[in-house]
Amino acid sequence: MSEALNELASHLAETRGALIAASEIRYGELALTTTAENILPLLTFLRDDVQCGFVNLIDICGVDWPKREQRFDVVYHLLSPRQNLRIRVKVATAEEEAVPSATAVYPGADWFEREAWDMYGILFTGHPDLRRILTDYGFEGHPLRKDFPTTGFVEVRYDDAAKRVVYEPVELKQEFRNFDFLSPWEGTDYVLPGDEKAKQ
Repeated sequence: MSEALNELASHLAETRGALIAASEIRYGELALTTTAENILPLLTFLRDDVQCGFVNLIDICGVDWPKREQRFDVVYHLLSPRQNLRIRVKVATAEEEAVPSATAVYPGADWFEREAWDMYGILFTGHPDLRRILTDYGFEGHPLRKDFPTTGFVEVRYDDAAKRVVYEPVELKQEFRNFDFLSPWEGTDYVLPGDEKAKQ
């Protein structure tokens, strides 16, 4: 498998090296890094080239790195049934920057890009119908961002009196506590029964 991946990496470096910023083999897959400008030509080549044949788009997902200048990674997972190989293509993008939509190359990218937009707020230019897919229409924010509060902003419940679903601001019944996450027996000055066995 690694020999085939090395051959594929060499082939891509020779034929489309200008489109690839970085290349490495990790977790039994070839991982390529490219830019937003080069993503569509690279995906088209990976699909159409005889030695590649990555005709199956398995997934497009987002990754959030809040401390990075280009906060998000858009990750494309492709499969070549002919070569029996998988490949991962990554593109870094900022919050306000858009990535070209891959729907022209892989029509199935439609739903994956909508999910990335809904969950992370990653923009895709040229997408035919970029709107929410998993959250409600009036939902504020993007829930998989690392700075999104774990409680959310609103809670939903069915109101028997109004006979409809109502949205209300989140009300926490108990204040958050600050835990130091030490076990009860860590950091104590006294010895608990049984501790002497752990030192043997």
